[in-house]
Amino acid sequence: MMWTAEIWNMLLEGIAATLYMTLASTFFGYVIGLPMGIVLNVTRREGLHPNAILYRILDFISNIVRSIPFLILLILLIPVARFLIGKSYGPTAAVIALTASAAPYIARMVESSLNEVDPGVIEAARSMGASNTQIVFRVLLVEARTSLVTGVTIALGTIFGYSAMAGIIGAGGLGDIASRYGYYRWQTDIMIITVIIIIILFQTLQMIGMRTATKIDRRK
Repeated sequence: MMWTAEIWNMLLEGIAATLYMTLASTFFGYVIGLPMGIVLNVTRREGLHPNAILYRILDFISNIVRSIPFLILLILLIPVARFLIGKSYGPTAAVIALTASAAPYIARMVESSLNEVDPGVIEAARSMGASNTQIVFRVLLVEARTSLVTGVTIALGTIFGYSAMAGIIGAGGLGDIASRYGYYRWQTDIMIITVIIIIILFQTLQMIGMRTATKIDRRK
């Protein structure tokens, strides 16, 4: 088929929509998931301030949301998207579902990263009179920063993949283009180019994230 300016503009708009969904959802996912992960770490049995009830509540919420397949969650949150932004389709509507799916996943990664911090470092800070808040922000988050950045990279890749899935039911982006032209219209050339673009974007995001993690790792 002829590769017209209209097709190239469609692909550029698809790239922009996919990056918007991925980056916005990752940002809002961390706005929710980072504090949640910190609280999970702090309130666990071996944490700075054990609180079994709070930990079990957050643990339950995290497990429930993560157990729902993304496409089902996307459908379940259609009324929420319609209530918040007035429509249930498009990239912004998808951001709501992507954020809801990503937040508990991010919280678990943050909790795991903080759990890896050497207890001896925490005890040393506590022996010097540091408060729990100071330990969290000056010890835990600092010592775990390489693992946290690696977690951001993993989250970006996961959300990027989910954004392509969201495109299948009206979110737009590259996933929508690939399914619309590759599956419904059998225009293999457009689908192949779209898939190549998806691979390039994914690898670029992963490369940036891993290089950033390597640069801030003091052990290297």
